[in-house]
Amino acid sequence: MDADPMAEDVTGAPPIGVAIVDDHPVVIDGVRAWLAAEPRLRVLAAGDDPDAVLRAAPEAEVVLLDLRLHGRMVIDKLAELSAAGRRVVVYSEHTDPDTMLAALDAGAVAFLAKHEGREHCVATVLAAASDRPYVPPALAGAMVGNPRPDRPALSDKEREALLLWFQSMSKASVARRMRISEHTVKQYVDRARIKYTRAGRPAATKAALLARAIEDGLVRPEEIGIYRSQAATDRPTP
Repeated sequence: MDADPMAEDVTGAPPIGVAIVDDHPVVIDGVRAWLAAEPRLRVLAAGDDPDAVLRAAPEAEVVLLDLRLHGRMVIDKLAELSAAGRRVVVYSEHTDPDTMLAALDAGAVAFLAKHEGREHCVATVLAAASDRPYVPPALAGAMVGNPRPDRPALSDKEREALLLWFQSMSKASVARRMRISEHTVKQYVDRARIKYTRAGRPAATKAALLARAIEDGLVRPEEIGIYRSQAATDRPTP
């Protein structure tokens, strides 16, 4: 459970700390190599036990978590880590829509399929660290173009606020763009959450709400950057 050497970041910002949890050493080695090639990222610890990995790297900003460890699905552990404030990116070969949405509902900030390559892995981790959505192809393919009969009716303003929020770093930036107050933006987002809850499809996290919106055709993946991450060029200021 060793840490990588400190990577140089040409921007001068400290690299983002990442913890990898997977029970296949070959996967850990591969992902470690991918992330090590990106100067804005640093792998702090890796292993097959989430608790042990995070004891070794409590400062990790992003946790890349295999959803199946030692033959068991660990949705419960995902929920526990998310409830503790961890940014968890699920990295899994289980890519059916129900599993993806269950992971997002449990608090994952993103879902990455194991067959997706270095570009999407790096972009997803960078996006997660800066609280920006990123939709890799597998997730988009599972969600897009499949409207549900229990799709809630969102107003034009609610949809616009959601779309801008998915694209940007904060509700404050959405408020400036829409020329309304940040409180009103929060109301629009909260109303959307309430409507999904009433439809029996709660979306407690930003990632889950994005997945619901894509699933229902309210937002198109390309509108929030399916093949690129806005976080790849900047990081949020304190």
